[in-house]
Amino acid sequence: MSSSNKPWTVADAPDQSGRTAVVTGSNTGIGLEVARGLARRGATVVLACRNDAAAAVAEADIENSEPGSDVRTVHVDIGDLSSVAECARRLHDELPGIDLLVNNAGVVAGTRTLTVDGFESDFGINFLGHFALTARLADLITAAPAGRIVGVGSMSHGRRSAALDFDDLQSERSFGRLITYSRSKTASMTFMVELQRRLAAAGSRAISVGAHPGGVRSTILRDQSLLVRIAYSDIVMTLARLVTQTPEAGAQSILRAALDPEVQGAGFYGPDKRWGLVGPPELLATPPGASDPGAGRRLWGIAEELTGVAFAPGAQSPRPDAPVSGAVGPATDATGDAS
Repeated sequence: MSSSNKPWTVADAPDQSGRTAVVTGSNTGIGLEVARGLARRGATVVLACRNDAAAAVAEADIENSEPGSDVRTVHVDIGDLSSVAECARRLHDELPGIDLLVNNAGVVAGTRTLTVDGFESDFGINFLGHFALTARLADLITAAPAGRIVGVGSMSHGRRSAALDFDDLQSERSFGRLITYSRSKTASMTFMVELQRRLAAAGSRAISVGAHPGGVRSTILRDQSLLVRIAYSDIVMTLARLVTQTPEAGAQSILRAALDPEVQGAGFYGPDKRWGLVGPPELLATPPGASDPGAGRRLWGIAEELTGVAFAPGAQSPRPDAPVSGAVGPATDATGDAS
């Protein structure tokens, strides 16, 4: 809890005037509420989204609810490594530095589909795309006085089946809607912890932290199956409010990870009421498996090989216009809402 022993809220965060935050997938849902909370505390907020029209609507929405806020947009498709590189180039051109990067964009693929670079969509968007974006922006973040990278995890970490399978990271042999999604989020949190190790080893002032929003009433699963559609029916949703919360409430964990000055590297935040599904953000145990140094090093090497982006925190980031060499497989459209 916060030092006052009261539940933490974004109002407890220090003033963020003069600081710049980039939030991926921030045109709707949790990402939009994270961006709104950052703007409320005075940060300049960059909405990094795939859907430009939706991003413009979100920008106007935040500016209307938070008068005087400084909100901007940048195009990025996290499921397309060339788009990630172009986004990084633009941000280097337009921003003197980045104080906060929130890797929020995500997808739950209903069937096994591929990104434009040939990666399984969950793994490619939830993990690989953000690995590449973080690598390409690392110099802007580590140059900030107190840079911070926030990885967004999931309640699914607790599943035994969520453990990384290095022999089938992209679910080529076995695809399961929730299993594949859960493993992609475990990969994200393994990256979060390994990034903190490497930042600390490099003597960087920047830190890497994680958070999960709990059970949130969002649209990410709404069209995935008959069972889930039933779960979103009006009757069931009335009961579900006991164990789910609004996107605004779910965003609080991510905002605490992003803004609380007491947060330390590799800290992991989420609600702790009703099986961890609802409630104010608290410091939680690191997701199972994410703290294994061997797994962290192995996953890091695989990510560098697949994305073609070398990443050494503390060193100069790869040039934003550097060629992307990680494409594997045929070019097919990614699915899901990773905007």
